[in-house]
Amino acid sequence: MSLSALCQRCGLCCDGSLFSHVPLRPDEVASARRQGLDVEALVGGAPALRQCCTALRNRQCTLYAQRPERCRAFGCRLFNELAGGRVSLDEALAVVDRAHALLSALEKSLPPDTDARSSPVMERARFADLSGDGGPSPESRALRERTEALLDEHFHGGPRRFGDVSGEP
Repeated sequence: MSLSALCQRCGLCCDGSLFSHVPLRPDEVASARRQGLDVEALVGGAPALRQCCTALRNRQCTLYAQRPERCRAFGCRLFNELAGGRVSLDEALAVVDRAHALLSALEKSLPPDTDARSSPVMERARFADLSGDGGPSPESRALRERTEALLDEHFHGGPRRFGDVSGEP
């Protein structure tokens, strides 16, 4: 019961906060398209669902019983901590609420989304850092970094490395 309560309050694995795409098996593509999911080809041609998933409504999957295998298999670090009894449901829900509060504040600090299909907040914030117009304000950049750190710690399982294989940034 508590695991489903966590997921129903969260939705970060589907809203683009954690991933830009979810890989699909080739045999899942036709079904995903029939269900109206946004299937794209990754570099190299592998099929994947673009995030924010079009099946996500009010932080819940509307196609839960028919979701792809990778969606079924995923458990974020917070989910695993709760499942293992290392955090309580109240502690886990507080982390989820903090993540949503940071994402909401970050979204308010960004220019309006002008894409035809709305882009996830974290994606917009990361691209704002790369823009040629001076990028985000120092406050917005710091907020993105705090949000990224919280997502890395509680959902990804630790900081991600963007440097070379040696781990150097």
